[in-house]
Amino acid sequence: MARIVGIDIPRNKKVPYSLCYIHGVGLTTAKKLCEDAKIDTESRVQDLTEDQVVGLRNAISNLSSKVEGELRSEVAMNIKRLKDAGAYRGIRHRRGLPSNGQRTKTNARTRKGKKRTIGLGKGG
Repeated sequence: MARIVGIDIPRNKKVPYSLCYIHGVGLTTAKKLCEDAKIDTESRVQDLTEDQVVGLRNAISNLSSKVEGELRSEVAMNIKRLKDAGAYRGIRHRRGLPSNGQRTKTNARTRKGKKRTIGLGKGG
C-alpha cells in the first residue's frame, strides 16, 4: 500500500479512486491531482513508481484546499464554535440529532442510532 498524507490507499484500485480515501479529496480533485502529477488515470496504485508517488504527494501539498488532519480539525473547531455559542445547530450537534432541518419522527437513524423502544415495547 502506498502511504499518502498518512493514509494507506488501496493498491488494487485505479489511482483516482484510491485517492478518494483521503479526507477532503473527491473524484474531481483526484483526477486533477493525477493530471498535475502526470499519472495516467487508468493506471493502478500497485503499478506506480516511487517517483510517481512522490509526485502525487507534492501535488497534494500544493493543493489550495485543506486535506486530512488539517480539514478534520477545522470541521471539529467549527462544530465546537457552534456548541459554545449555543446556536441551534450546535444544540442539535450536542444532542446527536440532524442539524439541517430533516424530519426526526421517522428516519434520521444515522444520527439518532439504533431504535430504542420506550414504554411497553412491541406486543403485549
